[in-house]
Amino acid sequence: MQIDRLFQIIYILLEKKTVTAKMLSEQFEVSQRTIYRDIDILSQCGIPLYSARGRNGGIKILENFVLNKSAMTEQEQYHILIALQSLPKGGTENIKETLKKYSNFFQKSYQNYIQVDFSEWGKQKETLFDTLKKAIFDKRVISFVYYNSEGEKTQRKAEPYQLWFKSRNWYLKAYCQEKKHLRIFKLNRIKNLVVTEEFFDKIWEEQENEVNNKLYQDITIVLEIDSSMAYRVYDEFEIEQIYKKQNGDFTVMLYCPENNWIYDYILSWGEYAIIKEPLFVKEKMEQKIKNMIKKYNI
Repeated sequence: MQIDRLFQIIYILLEKKTVTAKMLSEQFEVSQRTIYRDIDILSQCGIPLYSARGRNGGIKILENFVLNKSAMTEQEQYHILIALQSLPKGGTENIKETLKKYSNFFQKSYQNYIQVDFSEWGKQKETLFDTLKKAIFDKRVISFVYYNSEGEKTQRKAEPYQLWFKSRNWYLKAYCQEKKHLRIFKLNRIKNLVVTEEFFDKIWEEQENEVNNKLYQDITIVLEIDSSMAYRVYDEFEIEQIYKKQNGDFTVMLYCPENNWIYDYILSWGEYAIIKEPLFVKEKMEQKIKNMIKKYNI
């Protein structure tokens, strides 16, 4: 696992002072290219590493550097342990030993008090997740077939940037070479995934901010929900979003982006919910219902 490898690289350098990328790649059974990326990550995190050429060259760490846990606050140390504890739940890697090791390093007791499991049942989904995760770490271009929300099938080639969990679903953020822009792909619509031999270097942070700004442009939808749906209302909304009327029905404030998912969600309430505001959302829903009725030849 990458985080374990990064810590071990630091410990090796503190002990041996100088090592070569070849030595590290053989020890961790990864490519030298991966080792150099690890060194870049450690340097960006403030670890004073440098490379020296020549007969006695290699990767070195400044002699006066000490891995000092006292430089981290108590909260930062616990955040690291919580992050480690959550990591294996999205894939298949086992990091219990890593978690115990760094619990000892921070002198914190290890207690498995949180379990986060975003993965779906089935080996096929796990394989897709792990393959994408490796492609992101290795910075390799991927090729796949993608089905959009209308069921249209396209062949895509993309530079994977980030796996993203949002509103009960997994997505992939990737730079689409065809569209020449960062795009978001729903994982369960990705088929025939192939990791190519082509590498990429750029990180698409600026475009990611642009995409996120569009995604998080929320609107406020006012729903009126029948009293018989109280169990769902209190399960799915915060108490601050709910107003209970005198007749027992509910007025609920829903804050979300305006997209296909929200219309499907409101339809899931069937006859027990109606949109009160805004008008354009109500009109779109009305049109969707009319289209449904036509399909039933009513």
